[in-house]
Amino acid sequence: MTDLKIRKAVENDEAFLSEMLFLSLFTPEGQEPFSKDILTDPSISKYVDGWGRDDDIGFIALIDDEPVGSVAARFFSENNKGYGFVDSKTPELGMAIRTEHRGKGIGSVLLNTILKELKDRGIDSVSLSVDPGNPVLRLYKRFGFIQVGMVGTSITMIKNL
Repeated sequence: MTDLKIRKAVENDEAFLSEMLFLSLFTPEGQEPFSKDILTDPSISKYVDGWGRDDDIGFIALIDDEPVGSVAARFFSENNKGYGFVDSKTPELGMAIRTEHRGKGIGSVLLNTILKELKDRGIDSVSLSVDPGNPVLRLYKRFGFIQVGMVGTSITMIKNL
């Protein structure tokens, strides 16, 4: 990988995190892709709105100082569940890599980075939601995420740290 760097996601990364959130929305082959308007839907926008809270945890991958991907974990509550919600003590993870940079190991580096950070903070587990047809499912399984449920057509997975 050419000059890959990982840095913490900060408040002024909200626009990039929003772009990555959009890229993380999997569209099965043959289906109409999502409109960018979906980012205004509160059930989606809550993953990045007001990024930089004390308990927000995220990292940005850069190649030649250009952001190419992100991983982020955010806590939700029983009254404000995310798609991969397990409980209020388990942050929900989201990750995306720009299409042209996928398959180069960046996702593995980002996952290793955030899982270490979560563990260092004393967090016991992390969850996520993934479409069963999304190729990233193989990566999550390789990292030890296990299926604990379904919400709609998406798999809810958890990894104990």
